[in-house]
Amino acid sequence: MRRFAIGKAEVGGARPLLIAGPCVVEGRDMLEETAGFLAELADRIAWPLLFKASYAKDNRLSDDSFSSLGRDKALSLLGEAAGKADRSCITDIHHPEEAAEAAEIVDCLQIPAFLCRQSSLLRAAGATGLPVNIKKGQFLAPEDLAFSAEKVARAGSKHILLTERGSSLGYRDLVVDYRSFSIMAASGRPVVFDLTHSQQRPGGQGGSSGGSREFVRSMARAALALGIDGLFMEVHPDPEKALSDASTQLSFSQATELLTELAKLYEAMEAGNALP
Repeated sequence: MRRFAIGKAEVGGARPLLIAGPCVVEGRDMLEETAGFLAELADRIAWPLLFKASYAKDNRLSDDSFSSLGRDKALSLLGEAAGKADRSCITDIHHPEEAAEAAEIVDCLQIPAFLCRQSSLLRAAGATGLPVNIKKGQFLAPEDLAFSAEKVARAGSKHILLTERGSSLGYRDLVVDYRSFSIMAASGRPVVFDLTHSQQRPGGQGGSSGGSREFVRSMARAALALGIDGLFMEVHPDPEKALSDASTQLSFSQATELLTELAKLYEAMEAGNALP
């Protein structure tokens, strides 16, 4: 099923779904500021918004890296920020026992790329009945993600998204194989492009991931032209001070410039498709 609703956000409708927000919950003020900004921007370009943030980062390279404010506190803050912005929200889970608790707060559960084959986690997410977004592992062939989706579907979720976020090239680089969008779409599931995580250089800053934003514009335009159903990006009021993914998150001004251009490009594409 390629068209459905995630709370107040439509997937597969007239405009691409925008999944956006900071990498991780750092505090109330930052979260609410970002949610408010993104809600206004999404309204301006008329794209449905699903606000995102992780309540915990469970795959940090260094034990000294920030992980979480605490699951209960961070989940509560995420729900409050999304509610104030009048938007639905999504977060990722790392252990099967987290699925039911997170499902009480958010409208969609996300499976991290590193965990996309973990059967117990996929089944727990599906058993909540919520829509589930599965990130494709950096090690996984795009056609194999359909098997992960089937585990979620058999457990009870009817609405599943598949997200491309780059594939490992050697030790410290990612590449995006643009054939993967068509390959994953053949499963009949909506396909999302994780724009900012695709810019990462895993472990590129010693104890944390590095990356570059220089390719976000060209890569986003290419993915949009290939007919993706949604775009995922991380946005922060001050990326250089972000507690995770500081090298790849977009500032408010960068997100505004990029999404305004992409919205115009999408409208031009739609107008071109309507020509006889």
